[in-house]
Amino acid sequence: MDNSAPPQTTWQKTEIRITLNTTSTQAGGHPAATSIDSDRKPLIWLWSQAILDSIAWIVALFLAVLLRYELDIGLINFAGLGILIAVAVATQLIAGWYMALYRGRYTFGSIHEARVLVAVTLIVCVVTSIVLSIFISELHVARSVAVIAFPFAALSMAAIRYAKRLYVEGKPIFGEEAQKTLIYGAGFLGNSLVTRMVQDPESPYVPVGLVDDDATKKHLRLSSVGVLGGGDELPELIKRTKSTVVVLAMAHLSSKRIREISDSVAGLGVKVLILPPLQEMLTPDTNRDKQGGLTDFREIDVADLIGRSPVETQVEQIAGYIKGKRVLVTGAGGSIGSELCRQLNGFEPAELVMLDRDESGLQQTQLSIEGHGLLDNQNIVLADIRDEEALDKIFAQRRPEVVFHAAALKHAPLLQMYPQEAWQTNVLGSLNVLRAAQNVGVETYVNVSTDKAASPTTALGHSKRAAEKLTSWMAGETGQRYVSVRFGNVIGSRGSMLPLFTDQINKGGPVTVTHPDITRFFMTIPEACQLVIQAGAIGHGGDVLILDMGEPVRIMDVAERMIAMSGRDIEIKITGLRPSEKLHEQLTGDDETKDPDGHAKISHTYAPPLNPADLDLSLWLQRCKDEAGPNGASIDESDGDVAAGA
Repeated sequence: MDNSAPPQTTWQKTEIRITLNTTSTQAGGHPAATSIDSDRKPLIWLWSQAILDSIAWIVALFLAVLLRYELDIGLINFAGLGILIAVAVATQLIAGWYMALYRGRYTFGSIHEARVLVAVTLIVCVVTSIVLSIFISELHVARSVAVIAFPFAALSMAAIRYAKRLYVEGKPIFGEEAQKTLIYGAGFLGNSLVTRMVQDPESPYVPVGLVDDDATKKHLRLSSVGVLGGGDELPELIKRTKSTVVVLAMAHLSSKRIREISDSVAGLGVKVLILPPLQEMLTPDTNRDKQGGLTDFREIDVADLIGRSPVETQVEQIAGYIKGKRVLVTGAGGSIGSELCRQLNGFEPAELVMLDRDESGLQQTQLSIEGHGLLDNQNIVLADIRDEEALDKIFAQRRPEVVFHAAALKHAPLLQMYPQEAWQTNVLGSLNVLRAAQNVGVETYVNVSTDKAASPTTALGHSKRAAEKLTSWMAGETGQRYVSVRFGNVIGSRGSMLPLFTDQINKGGPVTVTHPDITRFFMTIPEACQLVIQAGAIGHGGDVLILDMGEPVRIMDVAERMIAMSGRDIEIKITGLRPSEKLHEQLTGDDETKDPDGHAKISHTYAPPLNPADLDLSLWLQRCKDEAGPNGASIDESDGDVAAGA
């Protein structure tokens, strides 16, 4: 079974913690002003602000009286004016304290502070107007003075705050080792990153400029950092600013655009960092900081360069068949199975049973979901799908309503040498799960298949094709939604191409590629699982649902790009196609037709049913031989005492 989570590679990862504070963003998308030393201002700063606001009222009222009496100082009653100033200052301080203007509640210079400032100033204007109306004969100051003073006071206090903001933003303090950084993207993320970098004196990055493809943003300044030009000017801007880091701060950046940017700065000695999608940054994660809105910069990797557009999940459709149901996942310790468990857990199943024969894999899955790996509850089940009796007992006890069957052996070259192992797990093991599901009346059954089941040429492909046909047969027997989901390689799974290339590069090479022109389909593990879950909602009994894998990727290109990213001179060695290995994979068999199924990234075909009574060793082995690839497939029959005529 695929029972292990992706290994940790030794690629260097650069991290910085960034807070995306939407409440401190001003109208028009501009970031709020920089706070002083911390989110709560020092007491001396607040006192000084109160004093400056008091002075603003003194000046405003004096100017208002001068204007009211046409600059004739002789007409001014200074005693009455002094009393009026005292009333205004006292009201300003009391109202300001009550509305938290002088208690550090608001981000300095933010739109929220400006609103409160205007409200407090208006209160002062109303109070002084009332005082003048009642005591006009004693004060000998015109009633209109308060109204005239209002705009002077408001503008003066706002100007003081803005001047402080410009002073602080204009002189950020950075560490001696901070790296000059260009931020690509002057939108929400770019604004937030610049603001945070300017605020944080310990930031390892000094923002020296912004880059944006929108020509209307050129010369725009955000927190004292200007937009210097567009993406086509990036190499020139790097040289001009002597930047050593480029941060890609855009919410939706295609893999094609990432490749273009990466290629444009190749050889300039800069490090390109990337942010994950905004939805991911704002989604709580047990492996991330408990505070919402935190994320990490990281260096771009090949997964970004061959990545795909985000999938739009129809949440309501999925929740309809998962929420409140008892769900069981086989192969829960593997790359696909563990991610399925993590995603399914978010749809609030009544129970999520995680089954695998690998205790370490189960522990890692539990750790990623529950925050600990104590293996201490009944939802963690240690069992082998080859053990029919054990499966029947588990299903009878837990009575799942939805089953995702992800347990499988997947390495084609090894299974080519040991075809009986492919049969034992991928065929008979799948049949055991199907029968156990039938016995307890499972409503929805999703068999995780592979593109190698389309016109198979290997023992792996034939075993997975047999599992598809057995699933189709069981759909007819039960009348329930028993479907298979077929897709290609997943990026980063254990034993897959990217971890293998990474290991070879870390060891100094050579990097091995079987053929210069070989291509494969790729999909990220989260996206694959997302579509697998959604396929369970839209499939019909006997369907083989095919995930849209995008365009196939040339493996030689991936190897060359990974070597270039490592900055090392490493040889690529062509080893030749392995037995029965295809030069180009296909998602639909030669005898199959692919039809759309109402989803942009999922289509479907049909698997002819295979009655378990028709399983036969000799026929299955013979089919593996007869339908092998043109490059000299070999099947080791020495230990094969069982097989399936599928």
